Amino acid sequence: MGHGHDHAADHLNDRKLIAAIALNGALTLAQIIGGVLSGSLALIADALHNISDAASLVIALFARKIGRKPPDALKTFGYKRAEIVAALINVTTLILIGTYLLYEAVWRFIQPEPVTGWLMIAVAGVALAIDVVTALLTYAMSKESVNMRAAFIHNLSDALASVGVIIAGVGILLFDWLWIDALMTILIAGYVLWHGITLLPSIIHVLMEGAPPHLEMEQVICAMEEVEGVVNVHHVHLWQLDEHRNALEAHVVSNAKQLSEIESIKADLKTLLTDRFAIAHTTLEFEAAGVSVCTI
Repeated sequence: MGHGHDHAADHLNDRKLIAAIALNGALTLAQIIGGVLSGSLALIADALHNISDAASLVIALFARKIGRKPPDALKTFGYKRAEIVAALINVTTLILIGTYLLYEAVWRFIQPEPVTGWLMIAVAGVALAIDVVTALLTYAMSKESVNMRAAFIHNLSDALASVGVIIAGVGILLFDWLWIDALMTILIAGYVLWHGITLLPSIIHVLMEGAPPHLEMEQVICAMEEVEGVVNVHHVHLWQLDEHRNALEAHVVSNAKQLSEIESIKADLKTLLTDRFAIAHTTLEFEAAGVSVCTI
Protein backbone atom coordinates (compact mmCIF):
# COMPACT_ATOMS: atom_id res chain seq x y z
CA MET A 1 0.00 0.00 0.00
CA GLY A 2 2.81 2.40 0.90
CA HIS A 3 4.51 1.81 -2.42
CA GLY A 4 1.29 2.55 -4.31
CA HIS A 5 0.79 5.74 -2.35
CA ASP A 6 4.35 6.88 -3.14
CA HIS A 7 3.83 6.09 -6.82
CA ALA A 8 0.59 8.08 -6.88
CA ALA A 9 2.24 11.02 -5.10
CA ASP A 10 5.15 10.96 -7.56
CA HIS A 11 2.71 10.95 -10.49
CA LEU A 12 0.81 13.91 -9.03
CA ASN A 13 4.03 15.85 -8.44
CA ASP A 14 5.16 15.16 -12.00
CA ARG A 15 1.88 16.58 -13.30
CA LYS A 16 2.44 19.70 -11.17
CA LEU A 17 5.89 20.09 -12.70
CA ILE A 18 4.54 19.74 -16.23
CA ALA A 19 1.93 22.42 -15.51
CA ALA A 20 4.61 24.70 -14.08
CA ILE A 21 6.80 24.18 -17.17
CA ALA A 22 3.91 25.12 -19.48
CA LEU A 23 3.14 28.27 -17.47
CA ASN A 24 6.79 29.37 -17.45
CA GLY A 25 7.16 28.77 -21.17
CA ALA A 26 4.20 31.01 -21.97
CA LEU A 27 5.38 33.62 -19.46
CA THR A 28 8.88 33.76 -20.94
CA LEU A 29 7.53 34.56 -24.39
CA ALA A 30 5.30 37.32 -23.00
CA GLN A 31 8.15 38.86 -20.99
CA ILE A 32 10.55 38.93 -23.93
CA ILE A 33 7.97 40.65 -26.14
CA GLY A 34 7.08 43.10 -23.35
CA GLY A 35 10.74 43.81 -22.59
CA VAL A 36 11.57 44.55 -26.23
CA LEU A 37 8.51 46.78 -26.73
CA SER A 38 9.02 48.70 -23.46
CA GLY A 39 12.81 48.88 -23.63
CA SER A 40 13.06 47.56 -20.07
CA LEU A 41 16.29 45.73 -19.23
CA ALA A 42 14.79 44.61 -15.92
CA LEU A 43 11.88 42.97 -17.75
CA ILE A 44 14.22 41.24 -20.21
CA ALA A 45 16.37 40.19 -17.26
CA ASP A 46 13.28 38.71 -15.66
CA ALA A 47 12.50 36.90 -18.92
CA LEU A 48 16.03 35.44 -19.14
CA HIS A 49 15.76 34.29 -15.57
CA ASN A 50 12.38 32.80 -16.38
CA ILE A 51 13.91 30.80 -19.22
CA SER A 52 16.21 29.27 -16.64
CA ASP A 53 13.15 28.60 -14.46
CA ALA A 54 11.49 26.60 -17.22
CA ALA A 55 14.73 24.78 -17.97
CA SER A 56 15.29 24.04 -14.29
CA LEU A 57 11.83 22.49 -14.05
CA VAL A 58 12.45 20.35 -17.14
CA ILE A 59 15.76 19.17 -15.69
CA ALA A 60 14.15 18.53 -12.30
CA LEU A 61 11.36 16.48 -13.88
CA PHE A 62 13.82 14.45 -15.97
CA ALA A 63 16.04 13.81 -12.94
CA ARG A 64 13.08 12.69 -10.82
CA LYS A 65 12.15 10.11 -13.44
CA ILE A 66 15.73 8.82 -13.68
CA GLY A 67 16.07 8.77 -9.88
CA ARG A 68 13.20 6.28 -9.58
CA LYS A 69 15.03 3.63 -11.57
CA PRO A 70 16.03 0.65 -9.40
CA PRO A 71 19.67 -0.38 -8.89
CA ASP A 72 21.22 -2.47 -11.65
CA ALA A 73 24.58 -3.96 -12.62
CA LEU A 74 25.88 -0.57 -13.79
CA LYS A 75 24.51 1.59 -10.95
CA THR A 76 24.50 -0.70 -7.92
CA PHE A 77 23.44 2.12 -5.56
CA GLY A 78 20.62 3.15 -7.89
CA TYR A 79 20.04 6.39 -9.80
CA LYS A 80 18.92 8.70 -7.01
CA ARG A 81 21.98 10.93 -7.43
CA ALA A 82 20.57 12.05 -10.77
CA GLU A 83 18.63 14.61 -8.74
CA ILE A 84 21.86 15.89 -7.17
CA VAL A 85 23.39 16.30 -10.63
CA ALA A 86 20.25 18.15 -11.76
CA ALA A 87 20.53 20.45 -8.76
CA LEU A 88 24.16 21.18 -9.67
CA ILE A 89 23.13 22.10 -13.23
CA ASN A 90 20.32 24.35 -12.03
CA VAL A 91 22.41 26.14 -9.43
CA THR A 92 25.22 26.66 -11.94
CA THR A 93 22.77 28.28 -14.36
CA LEU A 94 21.55 30.52 -11.52
CA ILE A 95 25.10 31.75 -10.97
CA LEU A 96 25.79 32.26 -14.70
CA ILE A 97 22.55 34.15 -15.28
CA GLY A 98 23.07 36.29 -12.18
CA THR A 99 26.56 37.22 -13.38
CA TYR A 100 25.29 38.12 -16.85
CA LEU A 101 22.47 40.27 -15.48
CA LEU A 102 24.91 42.12 -13.23
CA TYR A 103 27.13 42.87 -16.24
CA GLU A 104 24.21 44.15 -18.32
CA ALA A 105 22.91 46.31 -15.47
CA VAL A 106 26.25 48.05 -15.05
CA TRP A 107 26.27 48.94 -18.73
CA ARG A 108 22.70 50.25 -18.51
CA PHE A 109 23.87 52.64 -15.77
CA ILE A 110 26.61 53.86 -18.10
CA GLN A 111 24.32 54.11 -21.14
CA PRO A 112 20.69 54.67 -20.01
CA GLU A 113 17.89 53.97 -22.51
CA PRO A 114 14.24 55.08 -22.56
CA VAL A 115 11.82 52.72 -20.81
CA THR A 116 8.01 52.44 -21.05
CA GLY A 117 6.89 52.12 -17.45
CA TRP A 118 3.25 51.15 -17.91
CA LEU A 119 4.07 48.17 -20.16
CA MET A 120 6.68 47.01 -17.64
CA ILE A 121 4.06 47.01 -14.89
CA ALA A 122 1.45 45.18 -16.97
CA VAL A 123 3.76 42.35 -18.09
CA ALA A 124 5.45 42.06 -14.69
CA GLY A 125 2.05 41.84 -12.99
CA VAL A 126 1.09 38.84 -15.11
CA ALA A 127 4.54 37.37 -14.53
CA LEU A 128 4.20 37.76 -10.78
CA ALA A 129 0.90 35.87 -10.74
CA ILE A 130 2.35 32.98 -12.77
CA ASP A 131 5.55 32.93 -10.70
CA VAL A 132 3.55 32.66 -7.48
CA VAL A 133 1.49 29.78 -8.87
CA THR A 134 4.64 27.98 -10.06
CA ALA A 135 6.35 28.48 -6.71
CA LEU A 136 3.33 27.04 -4.92
CA LEU A 137 3.36 24.00 -7.22
CA THR A 138 7.00 23.23 -6.35
CA TYR A 139 7.13 24.33 -2.68
CA ALA A 140 6.04 21.05 -1.07
CA MET A 141 8.50 19.02 -3.16
CA SER A 142 11.36 21.40 -2.30
CA LYS A 143 11.29 20.30 1.36
CA GLU A 144 12.52 16.79 0.56
CA SER A 145 14.79 17.25 -2.46
CA VAL A 146 17.71 19.56 -3.20
CA ASN A 147 16.85 19.06 -6.86
CA MET A 148 13.38 20.53 -6.32
CA ARG A 149 14.78 23.10 -3.89
CA ALA A 150 16.99 24.48 -6.66
CA ALA A 151 14.01 24.62 -9.02
CA PHE A 152 11.88 26.28 -6.32
CA ILE A 153 14.55 28.92 -5.68
CA HIS A 154 14.59 29.66 -9.42
CA ASN A 155 10.86 30.36 -9.29
CA LEU A 156 10.87 32.21 -5.97
CA SER A 157 13.63 34.53 -7.11
CA ASP A 158 11.75 35.13 -10.35
CA ALA A 159 8.64 36.13 -8.39
CA LEU A 160 10.70 38.63 -6.42
CA ALA A 161 12.23 39.84 -9.67
CA SER A 162 8.74 40.55 -11.00
CA VAL A 163 8.06 42.62 -7.88
CA GLY A 164 11.26 44.53 -8.61
CA VAL A 165 10.18 45.20 -12.20
CA ILE A 166 6.81 46.55 -10.99
CA ILE A 167 8.58 48.87 -8.54
CA ALA A 168 10.88 50.06 -11.34
CA GLY A 169 7.89 50.72 -13.62
CA VAL A 170 6.16 52.80 -10.95
CA GLY A 171 9.34 54.79 -10.36
CA ILE A 172 9.68 55.53 -14.06
CA LEU A 173 6.03 56.54 -14.44
CA LEU A 174 5.87 58.78 -11.38
CA PHE A 175 9.37 60.24 -11.18
CA ASP A 176 11.02 59.48 -14.55
CA TRP A 177 13.77 57.53 -12.77
CA LEU A 178 15.27 55.65 -15.71
CA TRP A 179 18.17 54.50 -13.53
CA ILE A 180 15.82 52.46 -11.30
CA ASP A 181 15.48 49.87 -14.08
CA ALA A 182 19.21 49.12 -13.88
CA LEU A 183 19.14 49.25 -10.08
CA MET A 184 16.39 46.64 -9.90
CA THR A 185 18.34 44.46 -12.32
CA ILE A 186 21.34 44.61 -10.00
CA LEU A 187 19.16 43.64 -7.04
CA ILE A 188 17.68 40.74 -9.01
CA ALA A 189 21.15 39.59 -10.03
CA GLY A 190 22.43 39.85 -6.47
CA TYR A 191 19.56 37.79 -5.13
CA VAL A 192 20.06 35.11 -7.78
CA LEU A 193 23.81 34.94 -7.11
CA TRP A 194 23.33 34.75 -3.35
CA HIS A 195 21.02 31.76 -3.60
CA GLY A 196 23.22 29.99 -6.13
CA ILE A 197 26.44 30.47 -4.20
CA THR A 198 24.93 29.42 -0.85
CA LEU A 199 23.35 26.23 -2.24
CA LEU A 200 26.32 25.10 -4.34
CA PRO A 201 28.64 23.84 -1.52
CA SER A 202 26.08 21.38 -0.11
CA ILE A 203 25.45 19.91 -3.57
CA ILE A 204 29.16 19.48 -4.28
CA HIS A 205 29.59 17.93 -0.82
CA VAL A 206 27.21 15.08 -1.71
CA LEU A 207 28.80 14.53 -5.13
CA MET A 208 32.24 14.39 -3.47
CA GLU A 209 30.91 11.64 -1.15
CA GLY A 210 31.26 13.85 1.89
CA ALA A 211 30.14 12.73 5.33
CA PRO A 212 26.61 13.70 6.42
CA PRO A 213 26.98 17.24 7.82
CA HIS A 214 24.92 16.44 10.92
CA LEU A 215 27.14 13.49 11.94
CA GLU A 216 30.58 13.55 13.54
CA MET A 217 32.92 10.68 12.72
CA GLU A 218 34.33 10.51 16.27
CA GLN A 219 30.84 10.28 17.76
CA VAL A 220 29.90 7.40 15.47
CA ILE A 221 33.14 5.52 16.22
CA CYS A 222 32.77 6.00 19.99
CA ALA A 223 29.21 4.70 19.89
CA MET A 224 30.29 1.65 17.90
CA GLU A 225 33.13 0.91 20.36
CA GLU A 226 30.64 0.94 23.24
CA VAL A 227 28.88 -2.12 21.80
CA GLU A 228 29.72 -5.23 23.81
CA GLY A 229 32.37 -7.35 22.09
CA VAL A 230 33.88 -4.46 20.09
CA VAL A 231 37.49 -3.63 21.00
CA ASN A 232 38.30 -1.07 18.34
CA VAL A 233 36.86 0.48 15.19
CA HIS A 234 39.15 1.89 12.51
CA HIS A 235 39.51 2.47 8.76
CA VAL A 236 36.08 4.14 8.83
CA HIS A 237 34.47 5.71 5.75
CA LEU A 238 31.21 7.63 6.15
CA TRP A 239 29.44 9.25 3.21
CA GLN A 240 26.12 10.33 1.72
CA LEU A 241 24.74 8.14 -1.04
CA ASP A 242 22.20 10.87 -1.72
CA GLU A 243 20.18 13.38 0.29
CA HIS A 244 18.35 10.77 2.35
CA ARG A 245 20.67 7.74 2.49
CA ASN A 246 23.94 7.47 4.41
CA ALA A 247 26.54 4.72 4.16
CA LEU A 248 29.41 3.49 6.32
CA GLU A 249 32.20 0.96 5.99
CA ALA A 250 34.62 0.10 8.80
CA HIS A 251 37.02 -2.45 10.23
CA VAL A 252 35.83 -3.79 13.59
CA VAL A 253 38.31 -5.42 15.98
CA SER A 254 36.40 -7.86 18.18
CA ASN A 255 37.23 -10.25 21.03
CA ALA A 256 34.59 -12.69 19.77
CA LYS A 257 35.72 -16.33 19.45
CA GLN A 258 32.83 -17.81 17.53
CA LEU A 259 31.17 -16.85 14.25
CA SER A 260 27.82 -16.74 16.06
CA GLU A 261 29.22 -14.08 18.41
CA ILE A 262 30.40 -12.03 15.46
CA GLU A 263 26.94 -12.28 13.91
CA SER A 264 25.40 -10.99 17.15
CA ILE A 265 27.85 -8.08 17.36
CA LYS A 266 27.22 -7.27 13.71
CA ALA A 267 23.45 -7.16 14.31
CA ASP A 268 23.93 -4.87 17.33
CA LEU A 269 26.16 -2.51 15.35
CA LYS A 270 23.77 -2.32 12.41
CA THR A 271 20.85 -1.61 14.72
CA LEU A 272 22.84 1.12 16.48
CA LEU A 273 23.92 2.75 13.22
CA THR A 274 20.42 2.66 11.77
CA ASP A 275 18.47 3.80 14.84
CA ARG A 276 20.83 6.42 16.27
CA PHE A 277 22.60 7.76 13.18
CA ALA A 278 20.25 6.91 10.27
CA ILE A 279 23.01 4.96 8.52
CA ALA A 280 21.13 2.22 6.73
CA HIS A 281 23.86 0.91 4.40
CA THR A 282 26.85 -0.58 6.26
CA THR A 283 29.80 -2.82 5.37
CA LEU A 284 31.70 -4.16 8.38
CA GLU A 285 34.94 -6.15 8.22
CA PHE A 286 35.68 -8.01 11.46
CA GLU A 287 39.20 -8.60 12.74
CA ALA A 288 40.67 -10.53 15.66
CA ALA A 289 44.23 -10.04 16.98
CA GLY A 290 45.16 -8.20 13.80
CA VAL A 291 43.97 -11.05 11.55
CA SER A 292 40.90 -10.65 9.37
CA VAL A 293 38.23 -13.19 10.33
CA CYS A 294 35.45 -12.43 7.85
CA THR A 295 33.73 -9.66 5.95
CA ILE A 296 29.99 -9.35 6.55
